[in-house]
Amino acid sequence: MANIHPTAVVDSAAEIADDVEIGAWSVIGPKVTIGAGSWIGPHVIITGRTTLGRNNRVFQFNSIGEAPQDKKYAGEDTELVIGDGNLIREFCTLNRGTVQDDGATRIGNDNWIMAYVHVAHDCVIGDHVIMGNNASLAGHVTIGDWAILSGFSQIHQFCDIGAHSFISFNSLVNRSVPPYVTVSPDKSRPRGVNTEGLRRRGYTPEQVQNVRRAYRVLYRSGHTLERARAELAEMAKDAPELQIVVDFIDHADRSIIR
Repeated sequence: MANIHPTAVVDSAAEIADDVEIGAWSVIGPKVTIGAGSWIGPHVIITGRTTLGRNNRVFQFNSIGEAPQDKKYAGEDTELVIGDGNLIREFCTLNRGTVQDDGATRIGNDNWIMAYVHVAHDCVIGDHVIMGNNASLAGHVTIGDWAILSGFSQIHQFCDIGAHSFISFNSLVNRSVPPYVTVSPDKSRPRGVNTEGLRRRGYTPEQVQNVRRAYRVLYRSGHTLERARAELAEMAKDAPELQIVVDFIDHADRSIIR
């Protein structure tokens, strides 16, 4: 049997794995699923059609799976899907999706979500993402794997943040950020490559150098985006790590920062 504090309110229809722990005064709704090995702290509210995978840790005073903050929302049965091994610290708000998108907000695996983070409706967060205190995502934002959003960074709706990118403290991002790029808070301008992050993830010196060359093509060459994209596609034939940059340019919902 799950270890549920006697003051917690857990709907009988909720699907709770046998070894889940739920703290005092938490409230778990009827459409909630919580996977094995997860720990839910005190004063947590999980509602709506919300699925948490295995081995998640949710600290106190979180609101998870609440209705989207969207005036078009009319009570549709949308969902929030959270993967495995995520750490969610205090006072976060993670909202469900809307039918104007695919009906789901999705958070992947092994993410570190710090205090006061907001993830709005229809966002998609990959794996191994770090979101610093008070980082906020507007609706329909996509965050690639291994991206880091520093504290108080704000991402505009429909922006895509590429894999391995780094968003600096207090940045206001209103255009998409390609993979590997570091963004400064000075009007969210590109400020080089996230080389330290790449080294920590096992990228070889040659691969890091390839990424730097790609950055120069995209930001220092004076090429149009179309010409830069063509040159990057050619480079990616011999440097597969650059293919995600080409794919990002092709699929970004908003124009990229340049």
